[in-house]
Amino acid sequence: MIVTKLNEAVKNALIEVGGPSSISFEVEHPVDFKNGDYYTNVALKVFGPISHGAKEDKNTKRKRSSVMYQVSPKSFKNPIDLARKLKQVLDGKIKEVKKIDIAEPGFLNFHLSDEFLISQIKDILTRGETYGKGNHAKGLKTLVEYTDPNPFKEFHIGHLMSNAVGESISRIIAANGAEMKRACYQGDVGMHVAKAIYGLKAGKSLFESYAFGAQAFETDEVAKAEIQNLNKQIYEQSDEAVNKLYDAGKKESLEEFEKIYQKLDTKFDFYFFESESGAFGKQVVEENKNVFTTGEGGAIVYVGEADGLHTRVFINSEGLPTYEAKELGLAKIKYDKYPYDYAVVVTGNEIKEYFKVILAAMKKVFPELAAKTHHVTHGMLRLPSGKMSSRTGDVITAENLITEVTEKIKAKLKESDKSGELDEKILEQVAIGAIKYSILKQDSSKDIIFDLDKSISFEGSSGPYLQYTFARTQSVLEKAKEQSVAPSLAESE
Repeated sequence: MIVTKLNEAVKNALIEVGGPSSISFEVEHPVDFKNGDYYTNVALKVFGPISHGAKEDKNTKRKRSSVMYQVSPKSFKNPIDLARKLKQVLDGKIKEVKKIDIAEPGFLNFHLSDEFLISQIKDILTRGETYGKGNHAKGLKTLVEYTDPNPFKEFHIGHLMSNAVGESISRIIAANGAEMKRACYQGDVGMHVAKAIYGLKAGKSLFESYAFGAQAFETDEVAKAEIQNLNKQIYEQSDEAVNKLYDAGKKESLEEFEKIYQKLDTKFDFYFFESESGAFGKQVVEENKNVFTTGEGGAIVYVGEADGLHTRVFINSEGLPTYEAKELGLAKIKYDKYPYDYAVVVTGNEIKEYFKVILAAMKKVFPELAAKTHHVTHGMLRLPSGKMSSRTGDVITAENLITEVTEKIKAKLKESDKSGELDEKILEQVAIGAIKYSILKQDSSKDIIFDLDKSISFEGSSGPYLQYTFARTQSVLEKAKEQSVAPSLAESE
């Protein structure tokens, strides 16, 4: 790979000019390709800028430090001086690079040669659908769990974020030769279900019921007591009328979720539920008394302070398993279903600290599974209007967002007199592409503000731009074929 080659060349050049032999630096694409195909910040890393705030460089569109540097190596005056010396060594040494230039305050920009780019196009055309695929994970049994919407609650834009991240991870792993399985874990028991059942009993529709129950729980002591009792009845399956409401609500929820998965082109191999993992997780905790401790009110806890973490409750004072106990049980249930070599669990950032405690407990209960489990977190998908809340009913559903983006694209096409070119299904696919690309083009570990106008732009970094470009190139190739002027690799030799 060209990135690896550039990285090695820069490392060797740094040693040649008397720089440090081991230092971490980046070789990445710039925001603006006027600044080359790749750039490196190695000179800045050597000097180690202390950042008290950063300003954007008008020429490079990259952040530059506004203060002095920590270390001033004797051989170099400043990062620019080091960058110049590195350029002198690297010039003409990398056959794939036609030009190297320097940008303030010390970036090295690499411009790839036309010959190299043509060779890459040939490689893409020759390899076709196999281009970009590898065998780094060949034979590795991998299970990726993501999306995880809860029955009785709406599939909201947070689930879209998890789905985009998890599906991307799944496809990358599969493209590298792994035996890939996708899993979805859903909370079909717990207080949110009890609140929803309370709402259903009051005559509310399925997706109105949770917000109604949540509001009653917070404002009405009688309702609160009833919801707590409903929670026990759901776990125990002790009331026939409650069971019927529960079964019907769960069935309707899962059917609605499947419709969304089809739109998102996600096909899960396994579905796991908290009603399964809860009982087993509780059993695991109770059988490992040497790992867990009795806490306040008789709750069973894991004291995480010894691991540099914090204490978490695994079985509450009412004798019910918590999220943590359920996750502990789930790891073994998943492994029994599919003996994985590598398991990825995708969740929001709010679970990050909880999961550290779960993994610490898992190391003592199921050490072999803890070693195979990897937690990937993501930020929230926000709209400019702010955070959503299903507790108050002010929730932005995935369906609503997809519809809104679809309508916006439709309006934009009407303005350009292209409204008759796309049917409703294709418009929806373009909308979903816009949403997914907006998520995946950014650092998903941080919160992402979804900018509707930018997401549907037919210019620049957007899903519709990529889709439009692909469609146009296919159209050009098709017309060329009809006129017997289709290019071939042989002609380009």
